[in-house]
Amino acid sequence: MGILALTADERVRGVEFSEDSLSVHLMDGRTISAPLLWYPRLLAATPEQRTKWKVAGGGYGIHWPDIDEDLSTEGLLRGAPAPKTSAK
Repeated sequence: MGILALTADERVRGVEFSEDSLSVHLMDGRTISAPLLWYPRLLAATPEQRTKWKVAGGGYGIHWPDIDEDLSTEGLLRGAPAPKTSAK
């Protein structure tokens, strides 16, 4: 009796937005969703700015050059929101 082991591939395949969430599609077929409230720069960005993303970090990251935002699939899988910034 054999067991088929699928290999996880956490590289970015695609990115989508709804009104209040970010969804990142991975190469292995999984989708990670998180609320936009967790990522203030993305929340404040225009729809056009959100669509201008690039795969970064060898496929394991996403970069939005227009708003200087970077996310990793590792952080998304951990459920890590953007760090809080202190008011100056």
